[in-house]
Amino acid sequence: MSQSPGASTPDPEPADTPGLEPGGGVAPGDTPPGESSATAGLSAHQPKVGSTGSNWLVYAGVGAVVALCALFFIGYAVGLLD
Repeated sequence: MSQSPGASTPDPEPADTPGLEPGGGVAPGDTPPGESSATAGLSAHQPKVGSTGSNWLVYAGVGAVVALCALFFIGYAVGLLD
């Protein structure tokens, strides 16, 4: 692979990489050489998480809905038993 004198690639040169078989693969149990594109998809930043107060508000809302559903089904079951 010919390159200009100032350019370099982070990918390993196959001719200089130890442990490669003639087809470019590695023997069973060997670790293949790393590639520069292996972490290409990890550059996106994760969104910020909301404040703790808003998280507790969401938890309380979900808990209230679950409690109302449970009371509804308990009331329905008690009504069927009478």
